[in-house]
Amino acid sequence: MSDSRPPLPPFTRETAIQKIRGAEDGWNSCNPERVSLVYSLDSHWRNRAEFVNGRAEIVAFLTRKWREELDYRLIKELWAFTDARIAVRFAYEWHDATGNWFRSYGNENWEFDDHGLMTRRLASINDLPIREGERKFHWDRSGPRPDGHPGLSDLGL
Repeated sequence: MSDSRPPLPPFTRETAIQKIRGAEDGWNSCNPERVSLVYSLDSHWRNRAEFVNGRAEIVAFLTRKWREELDYRLIKELWAFTDARIAVRFAYEWHDATGNWFRSYGNENWEFDDHGLMTRRLASINDLPIREGERKFHWDRSGPRPDGHPGLSDLGL
């Protein structure tokens, strides 16, 4: 794998959206090792009230996350961007081991190095219990969100 992750800063609206969709597709793979490769070796995270530093901790965090958050499906959307930063809003649906469904809403602030690797990820997230019949994210778990599936704004989220 290369140490460069295009698109690279400085971001335009189009390249910020490309970066976001790439992140969404990666996270929807639920593959911690694959996802970790878009972060710098010394990346710093705040995820809710948890602090994660470096790729090894990212892999451990995501492994634990996707062991607990089953049938995970995520949609991300651009909020704002500057040269090397992107702000994202997102929602994801999942259920726990007892079958209770949730929609988790949040915002992320991302900062990138010159190689397009994310050096900082700050995430604030809230969980809303939902009934299975209230789910809005419907696509085959074996792949990314299809191009024709509505985004957050289209779904009224």
